[in-house]
Amino acid sequence: MIRFLRPFDPRRVRLLVFDLDGTLIDSRLDLIHSVNAMLRHIGRPELDGDIIASYVGDGAPALVRRALGDTDTDDEALFRTAMEYFLGYYRVHKLDHTTVYEGIPEVLARLADSSNGAPRQMAVLSNKPVNPSRLIVQALGLGDFFVCVYGGNSFTTKKPDPLGVQTILQETGVAADEALMIGDSSVDVLTGRNAGLWTCGVTYGFAPHSLEEVPPDVLIENPRELGELLR
Repeated sequence: MIRFLRPFDPRRVRLLVFDLDGTLIDSRLDLIHSVNAMLRHIGRPELDGDIIASYVGDGAPALVRRALGDTDTDDEALFRTAMEYFLGYYRVHKLDHTTVYEGIPEVLARLADSSNGAPRQMAVLSNKPVNPSRLIVQALGLGDFFVCVYGGNSFTTKKPDPLGVQTILQETGVAADEALMIGDSSVDVLTGRNAGLWTCGVTYGFAPHSLEEVPPDVLIENPRELGELLR
Protein backbone atom coordinates (compact mmCIF):
# COMPACT_ATOMS: atom_id res chain seq x y z
CA MET A 1 0.00 0.00 0.00
CA ILE A 2 1.35 3.43 -0.97
CA ARG A 3 1.41 5.75 2.05
CA PHE A 4 1.96 9.48 1.61
CA LEU A 5 3.46 11.08 4.72
CA ARG A 6 3.99 14.45 3.00
CA PRO A 7 1.97 15.13 -0.14
CA PHE A 8 3.69 15.94 -3.44
CA ASP A 9 2.85 15.68 -7.13
CA PRO A 10 4.61 12.61 -8.62
CA ARG A 11 3.81 13.87 -12.13
CA ARG A 12 6.39 16.64 -11.70
CA VAL A 13 9.23 14.20 -11.00
CA ARG A 14 11.76 14.19 -13.86
CA LEU A 15 14.66 12.45 -12.10
CA LEU A 16 14.76 9.31 -9.95
CA VAL A 17 17.86 8.67 -7.83
CA PHE A 18 17.98 5.07 -6.59
CA ASP A 19 19.92 3.47 -3.79
CA LEU A 20 21.32 0.08 -4.85
CA ASP A 21 21.50 -2.54 -2.06
CA GLY A 22 18.10 -3.26 -0.59
CA THR A 23 16.36 -1.09 -3.19
CA LEU A 24 17.18 -2.37 -6.68
CA ILE A 25 19.10 -5.52 -5.76
CA ASP A 26 18.99 -8.13 -3.01
CA SER A 27 22.70 -8.44 -2.20
CA ARG A 28 22.13 -9.50 1.38
CA LEU A 29 23.59 -13.02 1.18
CA ASP A 30 26.78 -12.04 -0.66
CA LEU A 31 27.46 -9.25 1.83
CA ILE A 32 26.86 -11.61 4.76
CA HIS A 33 29.17 -14.25 3.29
CA SER A 34 31.87 -11.65 2.59
CA VAL A 35 31.77 -10.23 6.11
CA ASN A 36 31.87 -13.67 7.69
CA ALA A 37 34.74 -14.72 5.40
CA MET A 38 36.62 -11.66 6.61
CA LEU A 39 35.91 -12.51 10.25
CA ARG A 40 37.12 -16.08 9.75
CA HIS A 41 40.27 -14.74 8.09
CA ILE A 42 41.18 -12.69 11.16
CA GLY A 43 40.21 -15.45 13.58
CA ARG A 44 36.89 -14.04 14.74
CA PRO A 45 33.57 -15.88 15.15
CA GLU A 46 30.98 -15.34 12.43
CA LEU A 47 28.03 -13.00 12.97
CA ASP A 48 24.34 -13.67 12.46
CA GLY A 49 23.14 -12.66 9.02
CA ASP A 50 20.45 -10.29 10.33
CA ILE A 51 23.05 -8.44 12.37
CA ILE A 52 25.33 -8.01 9.35
CA ALA A 53 22.42 -6.85 7.19
CA SER A 54 21.62 -4.18 9.78
CA TYR A 55 25.16 -2.84 9.34
CA VAL A 56 24.72 -2.21 5.60
CA GLY A 57 24.03 1.25 4.20
CA ASP A 58 26.91 3.52 5.16
CA GLY A 59 29.56 2.03 2.89
CA ALA A 60 32.16 -0.74 3.11
CA PRO A 61 34.42 0.91 5.76
CA ALA A 62 31.48 1.40 8.12
CA LEU A 63 30.27 -2.17 7.48
CA VAL A 64 33.69 -3.62 8.32
CA ARG A 65 34.15 -1.44 11.40
CA ARG A 66 30.74 -2.46 12.74
CA ALA A 67 31.50 -6.13 12.12
CA LEU A 68 34.77 -5.78 14.04
CA GLY A 69 32.96 -4.26 17.00
CA ASP A 70 33.34 -1.04 18.90
CA THR A 71 36.27 -2.33 20.94
CA ASP A 72 38.45 -2.57 17.84
CA THR A 73 37.65 0.71 16.11
CA ASP A 74 41.01 2.20 17.14
CA ASP A 75 43.07 -0.74 15.83
CA GLU A 76 43.86 0.65 12.40
CA ALA A 77 46.17 -2.22 11.42
CA LEU A 78 43.39 -4.72 12.11
CA PHE A 79 40.89 -2.57 10.25
CA ARG A 80 43.12 -2.28 7.18
CA THR A 81 43.69 -6.04 7.11
CA ALA A 82 39.97 -6.74 7.51
CA MET A 83 38.98 -4.12 4.94
CA GLU A 84 41.42 -5.40 2.32
CA TYR A 85 40.25 -8.98 2.76
CA PHE A 86 36.56 -8.03 2.69
CA LEU A 87 36.92 -6.00 -0.51
CA GLY A 88 38.95 -8.73 -2.20
CA TYR A 89 36.50 -11.45 -1.24
CA TYR A 90 33.46 -9.39 -2.23
CA ARG A 91 35.06 -8.47 -5.57
CA VAL A 92 35.13 -12.16 -6.47
CA HIS A 93 31.83 -13.23 -4.90
CA LYS A 94 29.60 -10.16 -5.39
CA LEU A 95 27.32 -11.96 -7.85
CA ASP A 96 27.19 -15.42 -6.27
CA HIS A 97 23.67 -14.91 -4.91
CA THR A 98 22.79 -11.28 -5.66
CA THR A 99 19.62 -10.79 -7.70
CA VAL A 100 17.40 -7.97 -8.89
CA TYR A 101 14.24 -7.63 -6.81
CA GLU A 102 11.22 -9.09 -8.55
CA GLY A 103 9.47 -6.50 -10.69
CA ILE A 104 12.32 -3.99 -10.80
CA PRO A 105 13.23 -4.36 -14.52
CA GLU A 106 9.62 -4.01 -15.61
CA VAL A 107 9.09 -0.98 -13.36
CA LEU A 108 12.27 0.73 -14.57
CA ALA A 109 11.18 0.25 -18.17
CA ARG A 110 7.86 1.96 -17.43
CA LEU A 111 9.37 4.73 -15.32
CA ALA A 112 11.43 6.06 -18.21
CA ASP A 113 8.21 7.62 -19.55
CA SER A 114 7.06 10.68 -17.63
CA SER A 115 3.40 11.61 -17.35
CA ASN A 116 4.16 15.29 -17.96
CA GLY A 117 5.59 14.65 -21.42
CA ALA A 118 9.23 15.28 -20.49
CA PRO A 119 11.66 12.35 -20.52
CA ARG A 120 12.37 11.01 -17.05
CA GLN A 121 15.99 10.27 -16.14
CA MET A 122 17.24 7.72 -13.60
CA ALA A 123 20.50 7.38 -11.67
CA VAL A 124 22.04 5.18 -8.97
CA LEU A 125 23.78 6.59 -5.89
CA SER A 126 25.13 3.90 -3.57
CA ASN A 127 27.50 3.93 -0.62
CA LYS A 128 28.99 0.69 -1.99
CA PRO A 129 32.31 1.32 -3.83
CA VAL A 130 31.68 2.51 -7.37
CA ASN A 131 33.41 -0.29 -9.32
CA PRO A 132 31.39 -3.20 -7.87
CA SER A 133 28.27 -1.04 -8.02
CA ARG A 134 28.67 -0.48 -11.75
CA LEU A 135 29.69 -4.07 -12.44
CA ILE A 136 26.65 -5.42 -10.59
CA VAL A 137 24.26 -3.03 -12.34
CA GLN A 138 25.65 -4.06 -15.73
CA ALA A 139 25.82 -7.79 -14.95
CA LEU A 140 22.20 -7.87 -13.80
CA GLY A 141 20.98 -6.15 -16.96
CA LEU A 142 20.06 -2.77 -15.46
CA GLY A 143 22.80 -0.61 -16.94
CA ASP A 144 20.83 0.83 -19.84
CA PHE A 145 18.24 2.36 -17.51
CA PHE A 146 20.62 4.78 -15.78
CA VAL A 147 22.34 7.93 -16.96
CA CYS A 148 24.99 7.42 -14.25
CA VAL A 149 25.96 5.07 -11.43
CA TYR A 150 27.95 6.53 -8.54
CA GLY A 151 29.32 4.81 -5.44
CA GLY A 152 30.60 5.60 -1.99
CA ASN A 153 34.08 6.47 -3.25
CA SER A 154 32.95 8.56 -6.24
CA PHE A 155 33.02 11.76 -4.18
CA THR A 156 34.82 13.17 -1.17
CA THR A 157 31.76 12.41 0.97
CA LYS A 158 29.16 9.64 1.16
CA LYS A 159 25.42 9.66 1.70
CA PRO A 160 23.74 11.28 3.63
CA ASP A 161 25.93 14.18 2.50
CA PRO A 162 24.14 15.75 -0.50
CA LEU A 163 27.23 16.10 -2.74
CA GLY A 164 26.46 12.99 -4.81
CA VAL A 165 22.86 14.01 -5.43
CA GLN A 166 23.86 17.60 -6.16
CA THR A 167 26.32 16.34 -8.77
CA ILE A 168 23.61 14.22 -10.41
CA LEU A 169 21.22 17.19 -10.44
CA GLN A 170 23.88 19.33 -12.11
CA GLU A 171 24.69 16.66 -14.69
CA THR A 172 21.06 16.02 -15.58
CA GLY A 173 19.90 19.65 -15.45
CA VAL A 174 16.98 18.79 -13.17
CA ALA A 175 15.83 20.96 -10.27
CA ALA A 176 15.84 19.42 -6.78
CA ASP A 177 12.07 19.76 -6.40
CA GLU A 178 11.62 17.72 -9.60
CA ALA A 179 13.64 14.78 -8.29
CA LEU A 180 12.89 11.81 -6.04
CA MET A 181 15.37 9.86 -3.87
CA ILE A 182 14.38 6.20 -3.50
CA GLY A 183 15.94 3.92 -0.89
CA ASP A 184 15.45 1.42 1.89
CA SER A 185 17.06 3.27 4.81
CA SER A 186 17.16 6.48 6.79
CA VAL A 187 20.50 7.24 5.09
CA ASP A 188 18.68 7.59 1.76
CA VAL A 189 15.90 9.71 3.23
CA LEU A 190 18.41 12.04 4.86
CA THR A 191 20.37 12.25 1.61
CA GLY A 192 17.26 13.32 -0.25
CA ARG A 193 16.28 15.82 2.42
CA ASN A 194 19.76 17.31 2.54
CA ALA A 195 19.68 17.86 -1.23
CA GLY A 196 16.11 19.20 -1.30
CA LEU A 197 14.62 16.15 -3.04
CA TRP A 198 11.36 14.38 -2.44
CA THR A 199 11.95 11.00 -0.76
CA CYS A 200 10.49 7.51 -1.19
CA GLY A 201 11.19 4.72 1.27
CA VAL A 202 10.90 1.04 0.29
CA THR A 203 9.95 -1.31 3.10
CA TYR A 204 11.10 -4.52 1.34
CA GLY A 205 14.81 -3.74 1.79
CA PHE A 206 17.46 -4.19 4.48
CA ALA A 207 16.54 -1.45 6.96
CA PRO A 208 12.78 -0.76 7.05
CA HIS A 209 13.01 -0.04 10.80
CA SER A 210 15.15 3.01 10.08
CA LEU A 211 12.37 4.50 7.95
CA GLU A 212 10.30 4.77 11.13
CA GLU A 213 13.04 6.86 12.72
CA VAL A 214 13.44 9.11 9.66
CA PRO A 215 10.17 8.99 7.70
CA PRO A 216 10.24 9.63 3.94
CA ASP A 217 7.61 11.61 2.05
CA VAL A 218 6.06 8.40 0.73
CA LEU A 219 6.36 4.71 1.63
CA ILE A 220 5.94 1.76 -0.74
CA GLU A 221 5.93 -1.96 0.01
CA ASN A 222 7.03 -3.38 -3.36
CA PRO A 223 8.47 -2.27 -6.73
CA ARG A 224 5.07 -2.45 -8.42
CA GLU A 225 3.84 0.36 -6.18
CA LEU A 226 6.67 2.58 -7.37
CA GLY A 227 5.33 2.18 -10.88
CA GLU A 228 1.83 3.06 -9.64
CA LEU A 229 3.14 6.08 -7.74
CA LEU A 230 4.82 7.56 -10.80
CA ARG A 231 2.39 6.35 -13.45
